[in-house]
Amino acid sequence: MNRLTLTRPDDWHLHLRDGAALAAVLPDTARRFARAIVMPNLRPPVTTVALAAAYRDRILAAHAATPGLPAFEPLMTLYLTDNTAPDEIDRAIESGFVKAVKLYPAGATTNSDSGVTDVARCDATIARMAERGLPLLIHGEVTDGDVDVFDREAVFIERVLRPLLARHPALRVVFEHITTQDAAEFVAAAGDNIAATVTAHHLLMNRNAIFAGGVRPHHYCLPVLKREVHRQALVAAVTSGNRRFFLGTDSAPHAKGAKEAACGCAGCYTSHAGIELYAEAFDAAGALDRLEAFASFNGPDWYGLPRNASQITLVRESWEVKAEQEFADGDVLVPLRAGERVAWRLE
Repeated sequence: MNRLTLTRPDDWHLHLRDGAALAAVLPDTARRFARAIVMPNLRPPVTTVALAAAYRDRILAAHAATPGLPAFEPLMTLYLTDNTAPDEIDRAIESGFVKAVKLYPAGATTNSDSGVTDVARCDATIARMAERGLPLLIHGEVTDGDVDVFDREAVFIERVLRPLLARHPALRVVFEHITTQDAAEFVAAAGDNIAATVTAHHLLMNRNAIFAGGVRPHHYCLPVLKREVHRQALVAAVTSGNRRFFLGTDSAPHAKGAKEAACGCAGCYTSHAGIELYAEAFDAAGALDRLEAFASFNGPDWYGLPRNASQITLVRESWEVKAEQEFADGDVLVPLRAGERVAWRLE
């Protein structure tokens, strides 16, 4: 198969940043995806419906400022804190544009300092979410200093996620950017209220990629890349036909200097090849016929949204990724595969 036409996909986990950075990266997403769940970890974080509405307006303005882009709809999220009130969940439901609430364990990743210190403190708000059907999107890692960084996800399942679901069995949860066999098996064995997103970089790379020829800061992300057995488990999960696994790039733009630093930021920028990299992963697994369901059907079906009516076409044609691309305030960012090739191209 050298040409693949798909229902236009959606990105169910995306970082767009704000201001000039937003304007720089949004076109990459809009050329490929009709909708995206937009992460709320700005500075300050998007903690209320009013802040989400203002951020949504800025995204739509940035989209309108770039001529020729296809239609794009940002799906907004709220940043859960220890102090988020249940009434804010009601306002989110009533808004129509806030589609989920994001749980960051405090200190787990970029701009997560305001995150949840103890999930039990949020029980009243989470109970309201379960009651009203608003999904909780979870960055599933513990941050305890005694837990190895490669074990954070597996430990989170046992210490936090299972007890949380025992208290709120009807809660709708997306276990985001899963990276381990443990998480894939947990989601596969769970009920219909539990789903997961998987990134292209976790499907294509294992943790050796961080150290190939030296330390590779642009392969550093959180959750961190894992062993090959976990990468293979993720590929098996997304190609299995299970409708509760769907596409979420977790594309996370950072200025080059913020990545190539003594204490570099976590995150891979992948929006420049946001669907093409998934095509590579599914092609390598001999499962191109299952890419459309994963990329275009499973997400909207789980969220209760209509599937997109438009289409995109990918062709098997290798192209070279730019070494750098413009970012904000005179900075550049380094996309994944910079100076290397991607096997599929968006027509």
